[in-house]
Amino acid sequence: MSKTSSMGRGIMAVLAVGARNPGGLPGGTVADIAADLGKDRSQVSRSLRTAEQEGFLARGEHRSYTLNWSLLTDAQLLTEQRLQSDGVTALEGLAGETDEGCFLGMLRGDSTVTIGERVPASSNMVGSWLGRPYPAYCSDAGQALMWEASDAEVRTVFSGVDFVRHGPNTPLDVEDFLSRLRGARARGYSIVDEEAEPGLYSLAVPIRDFKGDVVAALQVVGTKTRLEPRREVCATALLSWGKWLESALGHTSAPNGL
Repeated sequence: MSKTSSMGRGIMAVLAVGARNPGGLPGGTVADIAADLGKDRSQVSRSLRTAEQEGFLARGEHRSYTLNWSLLTDAQLLTEQRLQSDGVTALEGLAGETDEGCFLGMLRGDSTVTIGERVPASSNMVGSWLGRPYPAYCSDAGQALMWEASDAEVRTVFSGVDFVRHGPNTPLDVEDFLSRLRGARARGYSIVDEEAEPGLYSLAVPIRDFKGDVVAALQVVGTKTRLEPRREVCATALLSWGKWLESALGHTSAPNGL
């Protein structure tokens, strides 16, 4: 008797259908999937039919099974909703622990846009950043939002951007930005020190979704004189709430943090 459960066989069948996509094949027939798995056709057929009935697969022309992409769309929409609702919880918790302005940002082209904020009265920050874009090369969230991007991808994002000076430490060019990004990755969080404007200091971490994609950045922002001396304490709270929000979005860290 097979030691693999019916659920396990079904998952293997769905994964086998998906594994054909990178090779340019949208899916496969029962015979195709059975050959890929090296399994009996009748057993694979039952698994594929069950997966279709449960909505994981769709059956098209020539009796070929394909992934049901509507499930991914639904999951993506749910992630966006959770980012808004659970993002509020993370912002409130982080602001409560740090007593600093806390923000949630997303990347839009070569700019970042704030989608959530919590600003304690004691932080002395004035005004709202909700919906306001800022150049990603010097914004509080920029490095964290490009955390997983390759050097080539970062260069493409900034290919038509003039690195205008916004603060005394604004990056000079894309290579300067990449150098700071590498330092942030090694540290575990970014530090934007008077890059966005004079006297402004911030820490940020990337927020990943269930696919492992960076979908947002969680930030602690304040004056340099107030926040820099408390950097380690605020960074600890930031990392903790960042992991909490990622968990809420379905992200699972790889073993050993890799």
